[in-house]
Amino acid sequence: MLYLASTSPRRRELLAQIGVPFDVLAVDVNEDPLPGELAVDYVQRLAADKAIAGLQLLQQRGLEGAVLGADTTGLLDGRILAKPADRDDAIRMLLEMSGRTHEVLTGVAVANSAGVQVACSRTAVTFRPIDAAEAGAYWDTGEPADKAGAYGIQGFGAVFVESIAGSYTGVVGLPLFETAQLLRQAGIPVWQRAGAHKG
Repeated sequence: MLYLASTSPRRRELLAQIGVPFDVLAVDVNEDPLPGELAVDYVQRLAADKAIAGLQLLQQRGLEGAVLGADTTGLLDGRILAKPADRDDAIRMLLEMSGRTHEVLTGVAVANSAGVQVACSRTAVTFRPIDAAEAGAYWDTGEPADKAGAYGIQGFGAVFVESIAGSYTGVVGLPLFETAQLLRQAGIPVWQRAGAHKG
């Protein structure tokens, strides 16, 4: 049995897309970066922390299974682009990314009784130029508030994206290539049930 340690509807949709049945576990982990922590280490650590926290919840309930955790962040000029604190923060981030290429990193981890396996997806995303009025109007849609880098490529934010080099599903929040590899290593096949999931 697979459990997804995320309440993100985007991750639920992506996991269902590859036909893997699962239940959802809500976990609570500290998402603050460690001092001097590199972004690639940050997303992989958080993905593993979420998967391990989910596994501990299962054990407390006397259940067995594998737990999938994931974490996504942006990276620009060596700085982590976290979720925006407020409207001004979101506009600042969007203007910094305007007309430039940033990276999106998504760590994914699967934890079970045999241990934890972790992988990371890196994707280069190029934005067209954005002005402050448009960034503010985008904030007003409500979409950027809970998203790393203050945009969602699968939603209204797609209009900013000129090109990507890498994994589209990684930018959305769950890189399906890496996820399928980790699930296979844990003995969980894909395509069990097309488009269906529990939870």
